[in-house]
Amino acid sequence: MTERKLDGALVVITGASSGIGRAAAEAFAGRGARLVLAARDGAALDDVVEACGRLGAAALAVPTDVTHGEALEQLAAKAVEFGGGRIDVWINNAGVGAIGAFDETPLDAHEQVVQTNLLGYLRGAHAVLPYFKQQHAGVLINTLSVGSWVAQPYAVAYSASKFGLRGFSAALRGELGQWSGIHVCDVYPAVMDTPGFRDAGNYAGRSLQPPPPVYDPRRVAEAMVSLARHPRHTTSVGAVATLLRLTYFLTPGFDRLNGLLAGMALGRAERTPASSGNLFHPPGGQRRIDGGWQPVSNEPAIRLAVGAVAVGVAGWCLARLVARRD
Repeated sequence: MTERKLDGALVVITGASSGIGRAAAEAFAGRGARLVLAARDGAALDDVVEACGRLGAAALAVPTDVTHGEALEQLAAKAVEFGGGRIDVWINNAGVGAIGAFDETPLDAHEQVVQTNLLGYLRGAHAVLPYFKQQHAGVLINTLSVGSWVAQPYAVAYSASKFGLRGFSAALRGELGQWSGIHVCDVYPAVMDTPGFRDAGNYAGRSLQPPPPVYDPRRVAEAMVSLARHPRHTTSVGAVATLLRLTYFLTPGFDRLNGLLAGMALGRAERTPASSGNLFHPPGGQRRIDGGWQPVSNEPAIRLAVGAVAVGVAGWCLARLVARRD
């Protein structure tokens, strides 16, 4: 397959104010792309535009709330104007989360997670696809998660949204089969060192931190650059993402075991007031790529494999025990 050139290409990124989106903006800027950056926090977007400018790239900030369809239509229109009549790459990346027991988390919090993580991606694709079809080319990149394969107890709406995205991408990919120049690509990151855990809605009453290993979000950005150059259906970032995916499918009772482990971890965490986090408005504080957690990106692969096997054996034992009780 011929490598797609990024120098001068028009790339749209939602959720570009921090974390993976901000890392992606800088990664594409370093390859000479023209960027249209979207998020709710206009001041943070201006900072990212400046960072891209220092890398020699032209960038436009478009404050956008992906829970509103008309906002995505306007984003696409402004991107086409900025890109001289075309959009080459569109990255659906905006995302939020809500942590807490399902029935103790407000319904509007669950709904906001789905509105952003699932329907926001549908709105983005709906806005850009007419332009892709008009130019007979384009790459749509969807940021999914290891949570798209492994359900996350105490984050039910997040799991629902990420599982839903798998079906969304697969169905859209099948529908676009006749458009050989249009590609739908999914990237599945493991746990990343971003501000996501700090900014998430927290209804658990406990302090939140990501479970190790935690990876550098710039690795996801590089994976997105690779997908833009060489489109393919899926790619994972972080060895543990693949291992957890295999363990989930090979281990009976994994959901229950995962729930027990998550509940134990929350129970040991320090108490903290409930907060809606960034669900309904941008978070305060400095916006950046990294979350400030201790990354363990260099953990030996054999240690990860042993851990996955141990989880699988434990899940199998739990399933056997449940079967006997039933």
